Amino acid sequence: MKSKKKTPKQLERYFKGVANHRRIEILKLILKAEGITVDEICQNLDANFKTISEHIRRLVQAGLVNKKYRGRQVQHYLSPYGRKFLKFMDSFDEK
Repeated sequence: MKSKKKTPKQLERYFKGVANHRRIEILKLILKAEGITVDEICQNLDANFKTISEHIRRLVQAGLVNKKYRGRQVQHYLSPYGRKFLKFMDSFDEK
């Protein structure tokens, strides 16, 4: 099966999704703690609930984070593209 190339518009959606240092921190945290909740993210990053909720909303909208509802709790996981973007960002680290 041949994969389709992403259009520039589709790529823009992903790049806008990670165009904030807080969102990059959230992606990295979700990678380390799959299934983490908003409250747990707030505690780990020492940040405001409303702010983190908005960042997560944008990450979900960009297709980088998936949500799973477990009763009253919402767990967060990286989407396959979220994982690809973290690998891409890691490529900027000096070796």
